[in-house]
Amino acid sequence: METLDWIVIVIFSLALIGIIVWVMKQKQNDSADYFLGGRDATWIAIGASIFASNIGSEHLIGLAGAGASSGMAMAHWEIQGWMILILGWVFVPFYSRSMVYTMPEFLERRYNPQSGTILSVISLISYVLTKVAVTVYAGGLVFQQVFGIKELWGIDFFWIAAIGLVLVTALYTIIGGMKSVLYTSILQTPILLLGSLIILILGFKELGGWDEMMRIAGATTVNEYGNTMTNLIRDNRDSNFPWLGALVGSAIIGFWYWCTDQFIVQRVLSGKNQKESRRGTIFGAYLKLLPVFLFLIPGMIAFALHQKTGSFLPLSGDGTPNADAAFPTLVARLLPAGMKGLVVCGILAALMSSLASLFNSSAMLFTIDFYKRFKPAASEKKLVVIGQIATVVIVILGILWIPIMRSVGDVLYAYLQDVQSVLAPGIAAAFLLGIAWKRTSAKGGMWGLIAGMAIGLTRLGAKVYYSSAVASSDNLFKYLFYDVNWLFFCGWMFLFCIIVIILVSLLTKAPSEEKIQGLVFGAATKGQLAETRAGWNRRDIIHTCIILGITVAFYIYFW
Repeated sequence: METLDWIVIVIFSLALIGIIVWVMKQKQNDSADYFLGGRDATWIAIGASIFASNIGSEHLIGLAGAGASSGMAMAHWEIQGWMILILGWVFVPFYSRSMVYTMPEFLERRYNPQSGTILSVISLISYVLTKVAVTVYAGGLVFQQVFGIKELWGIDFFWIAAIGLVLVTALYTIIGGMKSVLYTSILQTPILLLGSLIILILGFKELGGWDEMMRIAGATTVNEYGNTMTNLIRDNRDSNFPWLGALVGSAIIGFWYWCTDQFIVQRVLSGKNQKESRRGTIFGAYLKLLPVFLFLIPGMIAFALHQKTGSFLPLSGDGTPNADAAFPTLVARLLPAGMKGLVVCGILAALMSSLASLFNSSAMLFTIDFYKRFKPAASEKKLVVIGQIATVVIVILGILWIPIMRSVGDVLYAYLQDVQSVLAPGIAAAFLLGIAWKRTSAKGGMWGLIAGMAIGLTRLGAKVYYSSAVASSDNLFKYLFYDVNWLFFCGWMFLFCIIVIILVSLLTKAPSEEKIQGLVFGAATKGQLAETRAGWNRRDIIHTCIILGITVAFYIYFW
């Protein structure tokens, strides 16, 4: 890092402070102001926030690392970002009509309080132990490598970077709430895109272009069936990414994440109206087409450079190239002065925006779904204070989790996709049938969630046990909960939860028309339908078709 780089970082920091000061001057008298930015966000702020919130350590380290180790396989999860369109076109009307703040609150409206509580517990635990923990851990790791500093003031720089990242992000999230998240995203998103684009261009220049990357990656096989790093669709016998499992599993995880996860949906709930929310999802879907090119392909470039030079990537303890170091290594080795500072700002923006969204969403879940339930008479100002206190607690839990993350970071990151694959099916099934089928009963939705949680915890427990067991005999339990490919397991689990919901619903009392009005297809009033129809026009349809067309073209090219 040279003087020019530090100047760029200082300018970025001053711009960030300016936005936060402006947000602080805005009135935030009630919980809607604090958690949803007053529900007056425009489509630009919503789309930018969706993208900036989504881009975190799993992209800067995980996606680039996946590109360096397995090629295009993980692109399924990124290109499934088109499912943001389902959020905009299908779910936005239901969420808007219900006027809820959180996804558990929606399930409580559609089913019963127990369903909302189950989702709240699952979400809070998963946020603190996976998303917050992994982002903080990766943030410390990235900045330690990019800055090239081992120790500062006699302290491991990893700790300074990780804790500093958490504290700075928490400060502006606690002060400004959702408006901080939305409006800092407008600054952070273009910087992140520009910085990553610079990496991509300089990487290709160093390597010798797109064709050279495709030649080297295309000559590297990834399984015994002849598939190479450039193949998106792999043999169905592939142990990691069988094509059918990848398509089904990524679709289920994508549906859960983009359409039902508080972390993402909260951006859309902050929209002025259905029109702004829907257009925000369309803008977000356009932006979501970029990570494959901005993060995964740079990982493949780093792999190709290592193949050519034999020494581009640092080595792991076992002597193999460290794939997770791909993006930080490109930053450290390819960028000139000034540009390195810009990319560091982009990385900082991604991590801070992702963390800020997590803090705000977690605080909202606790305040609305737990505190307000026990203290229904609490004033709006009191709810804002409780939200701020909840954010502080979550920050402390995140910091306390850092030592564990550092000791088992690689293992936990490897299990991150497994966690999502068993978290998604039950929740996705409950939401899908909740809006698609009038007959879905309160107990049907609740038992679908319970079944999904029980199966998911069993699968995770089996993974931990059998992964560390010295010797274990083959049996039906081991086959079902450990040996079955994680993507196929996700698909079968989703089908099982669907069946549970249908059977229980048929055996229990159907919901009344009054309870489900506006929350299920075929149960909306004429006024509600007219409001939804007024929220889109031909331009929205054209942009939606363009996004779907680009997605299809991507699959055809990398088939």
